[in-house]
This record gives sequence, C-alpha cells and structure tokens, in this order.
Amino acid sequence: MPFKQDDIQIQLQAKVFDFALMELVRQHRDTFNPLWTVDSWVKFLIWMSLNSGLSGERESLEQFAEALGVPLTIRMRQIFFERILDQFSIKLFADPAEEKVLVMPIDHKLKITNEIAHKALQEVGLFHKVVTDQEFWQNLDLVIAIPWQVTDN
Repeated sequence: MPFKQDDIQIQLQAKVFDFALMELVRQHRDTFNPLWTVDSWVKFLIWMSLNSGLSGERESLEQFAEALGVPLTIRMRQIFFERILDQFSIKLFADPAEEKVLVMPIDHKLKITNEIAHKALQEVGLFHKVVTDQEFWQNLDLVIAIPWQVTDN
C-alpha cells in the first residue's frame, strides 16, 4: 500500500524537526559550563525550557522534561556528550553518567591508538577529567574505554 501524502508530510516534518533539534544541541552544547558535566546538561535543558516559553520553576521544568519524553531526551543527551573529531577520524562519547569515556573510530576499518585517544581527549578538554594512566584504559575491538577520574562531587 503506497504512502498517503499526509504520511509523507508527517515523516518529512519529523525528519526536519529531528535535524533542527540535534543541530540546536550541537550549536549550544559548549556554552554551558562546566563542560562534560551533568550540570552543563541540566543548564542546557533549563535554557531550552525557558526558550520554549516555560518558567524556571520546578513544576514547569518537570512538565518540559515529561513533554520531551525518554527517547528524545536520550538522543539529545547522546548528541550533547558526543564529539566527532575529523582530524583524528574518531568519535568521542563522554557522558559523565556513564562509567567510562568511549573513543571509537568513525570508519570501522581503522584501529585507533592510545596516542590518538590521548590527543583527542586533550583537544576537547577531557584529558584532566579521565584516568590518565593508560594501564587502566581498555582497548576493545574498535573502542578504547577510559575511566573517569573519581571526584568527591
């Protein structure tokens, strides 16, 4: 059964919305300090809520989070804590809620080295937030998993 014009329009609108929202996340994720923290993520969500016409009060923020829904929030958070570094041909995923920072190649045919991971971590300002002793880094098939430093916060 062919798609109806309404179905095509809805799918296109959804794709445009997803593209626009993810670009918004990418464009503003570096403006909420301290970077690479849960605080920066929360500040971003508050900023989005305020710019969507809601108040900064707890009830309003909870309403905003509920309206986003879990799948969209997860996707936005992944984009928020992800960086693609073309100069190293890698992707970093550094969500502070996860146990480790993940460094992976963009092209799955390439193998990344600890040296490249080290340079990439320095490039994005993460090196001082992870365990720098490479003995604790896990070299998996296509991923290097690097533990976060333990802090008292």
